[in-house]
Amino acid sequence: MRLDFYVFREWLKVFLLSLLAIVGILLLESVQSELQDLLRYGASLQDILTYYLVLMPSFFPLVIPISLMVSLLFALGKLHRYREITAMRACGLSIWRISRSLWLAGVVLAYGLFELNGRITPWSVEQSRLISDNLRFASELTERDQDDVGLLFNLSFYNHSEDRLWFINRFNEFNYRAFGITISEMNKDRVEFRRLVANEGYFEAELGSWRFVDGRIFDFNPETGDPIRSVSFDFKSVPSYTENPDLMKFLEKRPKDLSFYELRTILSTLDAAVDPRVSAYAVEYYGMLLNPLSCLIVVGLAIPFAIAGVRSNPMVGVSKAMGLFFAYYLLVQVSQILGQGRIDPLYAAALPNLVALGLGIYFQFRVMKPQ
Repeated sequence: MRLDFYVFREWLKVFLLSLLAIVGILLLESVQSELQDLLRYGASLQDILTYYLVLMPSFFPLVIPISLMVSLLFALGKLHRYREITAMRACGLSIWRISRSLWLAGVVLAYGLFELNGRITPWSVEQSRLISDNLRFASELTERDQDDVGLLFNLSFYNHSEDRLWFINRFNEFNYRAFGITISEMNKDRVEFRRLVANEGYFEAELGSWRFVDGRIFDFNPETGDPIRSVSFDFKSVPSYTENPDLMKFLEKRPKDLSFYELRTILSTLDAAVDPRVSAYAVEYYGMLLNPLSCLIVVGLAIPFAIAGVRSNPMVGVSKAMGLFFAYYLLVQVSQILGQGRIDPLYAAALPNLVALGLGIYFQFRVMKPQ
């Protein structure tokens, strides 16, 4: 038990220092890229501090596996340098007996990453973006009318569950009003039978549906495509149109800028087979689900090579472990590209993790074999 505590303590000291150092580097990078914009929006010192404090938890899913790798290699390298691992092996202790506290740490960190991705990180991503957007809106309101603040242009998506195709010329993120709206309703054969056109519209959050202003409804014959009826309106509520405008906003952002819940909203509403944009969001979503495996992958790759380095130059083992870890992240990037249309997004997200985890298990069993 004392041995477990000693090995764990040596690792933990380096892990915490690595975690602080890498978070600090990412924070400095974020300050360099975003501080100028915050100042241009007129953010106060309190606003800036609040923004970065809220943003910081979103770094951890990336930082924790890297810090774990660095700390394992450094801590085990230190034990090698002072011949402590050699002494443990001479006493008859197995590799598993020496490293079991590190495996426990990897399991705990994997569970922690799972909780972070499901609870804290989504809050961090959404709230930090909300703070930045509110500052930007407040700045723009001093120069222009509220209908011209926070505009997104040419929003479109197909709601496959309801067979509705939406197109919005302009959407205002500040007051959630849409301008230049066209909605086509399809039958099961994907043939248009009704079209709503409106100059303006907005989502009534209390009712969960849309209200339109100054528009017209066209009915078509699905067999011939000829118009049957045209009815104009000044105001019209359509309870069946329940598409939340947040969904339209999400599709205008990069997958990595969305939270876990926002990605899940896209996947539960849209079909990748109909809208090719969805594949990139699906890969990011499944990647977040599988991200906790990276901690076990790191432990599986780091320990065998660090331990094997006891019998030779330790830097050889460290270099091999770092090389495999780099190859793992390279494979993740390649799979993300392939998952945007070439292979199934779930397979694209799972492939790098399964390959790396399999290698980690293989090397772990190989180093445990008696020589």
